[in-house]
Amino acid sequence: MPGEMETAKLLHDTSSQGVPKAAKRERSFELSLPALVKGLDATGRKFEERTSVCGISAEEVSLRLKARLMIDSRVTLFLDIPRTLILESPLRMVLSGAVVYVRLEEKADKTQLLVVRLDRGFRLHPNSAPPA
Repeated sequence: MPGEMETAKLLHDTSSQGVPKAAKRERSFELSLPALVKGLDATGRKFEERTSVCGISAEEVSLRLKARLMIDSRVTLFLDIPRTLILESPLRMVLSGAVVYVRLEEKADKTQLLVVRLDRGFRLHPNSAPPA
């Protein structure tokens, strides 16, 4: 009969077989970056709205918009990344994704808090480039 330590090791080893490793938690940053958002609103009309990003990770971005959007609405975001000590010149990052969360804010400006699940691809341009 195995000892207590061997039993614990055996239980640990067998319990992890066939079980995928837990997903690494995405690092999210709360920051305010100027953004231009384009897409189709809930009525199917094209919209273009300037806002600021509230938070961002490799998979999602949260922001507030006055335009009314629904779950699965597709949007394109143009983020203006300022010059820093590390980044010599400002950049414009172009991202796209689908809305996965919508909450109507109870503020006077009647904005919606949105979370957008980002597509894997993105583009970087000098910030002097006009939005596509």
